[in-house]
Amino acid sequence: MGPEHSLALGLCGGPTSVAEVAAHLRLPAVVTKVLLSDLVDCGALTARAPRFHANPTDRSLLEAVLDGLRQRL
Repeated sequence: MGPEHSLALGLCGGPTSVAEVAAHLRLPAVVTKVLLSDLVDCGALTARAPRFHANPTDRSLLEAVLDGLRQRL
């Protein structure tokens, strides 16, 4: 494994999304997915499907995300 694998592994101390790891590593998500897949294949990480809010299309959740994005832009 290369240094990128070690950096990615260090970022995954708890539940972390591929997007978060990619942002910290400043790599495209597709490259990060390959790095994380390598770590899963060798047993260094485990992966699971994301858990959704009780209603993944909950309007209040979507509005909160939109408000947050508007504040940052």
